[in-house]
Amino acid sequence: MEGFLTQQYQPTPIGDRMSNHGSKMAKVIMQPGVDIMAKAGSMVAYKGLIDFNPNPPAMGNLIKSWATGEGVQLMQATGQGELYLADYGADVVVMQLANEALSVNGPNILAFENTLQWGIERVKDVKMAFSGMGMFNVVLRGQGWVALTSRGTPAVLDTREAPTFVDTDALVAYTEGLQITPRRTAKFSSLIPGRGSGEAFQLGFQGQGFVVVQPAEDASSKFSVRG
Repeated sequence: MEGFLTQQYQPTPIGDRMSNHGSKMAKVIMQPGVDIMAKAGSMVAYKGLIDFNPNPPAMGNLIKSWATGEGVQLMQATGQGELYLADYGADVVVMQLANEALSVNGPNILAFENTLQWGIERVKDVKMAFSGMGMFNVVLRGQGWVALTSRGTPAVLDTREAPTFVDTDALVAYTEGLQITPRRTAKFSSLIPGRGSGEAFQLGFQGQGFVVVQPAEDASSKFSVRG
């Protein structure tokens, strides 16, 4: 019995700074002086000596959070050992940025290295297409590891192959620099409840990069009337 348990569920071998442990946990190798920013309350286990500190956002980000509803409550993890993070059983996607930028839906952020720069930014061109509305994401820039969450196994779509259109409620993240084209596929009359397909608006992406899409439409709209 003991052998079965250790073979099936023991920690994965130490490897990359950040990696998947199964599909629903991120494992982080903690080192002194190299801190991790993680979603508040996402720690499920750790080995070693690790501390967790609240990280009040800078005033600028605080104002943006209020204005956009895209605020991300983060904590700072410091110390040495192995850290395990999860978010209520959501799938976890781990990736490494190499002097790149990733635009992420705020609630889908699980953790990132504090070597990355981050801020809340408006998605370009969306306001022009949907008058009175705006869409905001958290943008991570630089070199370092990132862990995202997804409701179910996500799809990573290569936007070089063809224009790629995504339901805004299923969008998790995309690489910065893509050409974004909002698209409306419904007539005004179909917006009346019971008369539409439920697929009225999409965002189109094209260029060198990829889009991460979860197999579930988030119930909370990413469009804010305050934008």
